[in-house]
Amino acid sequence: MLSARNYGKRPLRRRAAVLLSASPMSPAPHAPPPPRRERWQRELADAMTDPAELAARFGVDSAPLARVARVFPLKISRYYLSLIERPGDPIWRQCVPDPAELADSGDLMRDPLGEEGSSPAPNLVHRYPDHCLLLVSGTCATHCRFCTRKRQFAGCGAAVGGGNLEPAFRYIASHGEIRDVLVSGGDPLLLEDDELDAILRRLRAIPHVEIIRIGTRAPCTLPSRVTPRLARMLHRHHPLYLNLHFNHPRELTDASRKALARLADAGIPLSSQTVLLRGVNDSPEVLKELFEGLLRSRIRPYYLFQCDLVFGTQHFRTRLSEGPAMLRALRGHTSGMAIPHFGLDLPGGGGKVALAESPLAKRSGRTLVFRNFAGKLFDYPDLPPR
Repeated sequence: MLSARNYGKRPLRRRAAVLLSASPMSPAPHAPPPPRRERWQRELADAMTDPAELAARFGVDSAPLARVARVFPLKISRYYLSLIERPGDPIWRQCVPDPAELADSGDLMRDPLGEEGSSPAPNLVHRYPDHCLLLVSGTCATHCRFCTRKRQFAGCGAAVGGGNLEPAFRYIASHGEIRDVLVSGGDPLLLEDDELDAILRRLRAIPHVEIIRIGTRAPCTLPSRVTPRLARMLHRHHPLYLNLHFNHPRELTDASRKALARLADAGIPLSSQTVLLRGVNDSPEVLKELFEGLLRSRIRPYYLFQCDLVFGTQHFRTRLSEGPAMLRALRGHTSGMAIPHFGLDLPGGGGKVALAESPLAKRSGRTLVFRNFAGKLFDYPDLPPR
């Protein structure tokens, strides 16, 4: 214990330091500072989630936005928000709540692809014989209003990517027929580098897993996420493929092209899946510009998908004949490499069919009947003629 004589000779600042160091509430003298968040993490935390703020920014009424956001929450990265030029434009339609999302339709479903019925373990969907879907993240940088898993951010589906992935890993390891795993979510790239690396290592340790694919929209909605460190980590897990998601030419900005170049330079094959959306990209001219822009960024246009029959997307739907007609209109006017397959994910768990393969079995009114890869029949309710 300090004597009064010695204590009185210490400068006031020194006395305060002694008292603080003796306090049981003070931090350890050599405790490391908290880790500094990377730019993409700060951007993710700063995403637009308030309908009132969004409405004030664009001078629109906040009440309709708030009504929809109470059911299907709003989330837009500030980067993607900056691409909106005016209310109702193709970027706005993809990410801003629309009252049409609350309109009821007998054709639309909470789980249109029947994923929950094809899930033998949490966070796993096994529908095709030799490949499966592993859901590792429940987070996206932006909530797309047409999302197939819209039930997840609406809070009316089983949590995705949360908790323990061990049951899913055990299932994959015990099924030797699985040679291809698609890692999805949410967005897997929004995991920390070390978390995603650990997942990829676990999959690589399973001898019969030959191919790993990652489905992500981060290069489109949060390109700052594609850091040099991330690209180096992904490079270690070849053969690895990235399935990207771009819907409109304006999404191919300088920032996104820089992110895409970083991934391509790491030797990662890139492909893109585009969803056909009314009022966004439902014209041959827009699709041509998008697909040619993707090729310039070293991305192969892979699928143009019919919008899934998910609740709250009636205003995005096109007739099933429109997509193939648009792709036919591109033939001879652009490279064959720029023309993707036109795909339909059959409702009820039937899986994907490419319409060029003519799997239509019959038609009854506006109901089309398709035969899937396993020979089973599935109904698809088309839109009535306009």
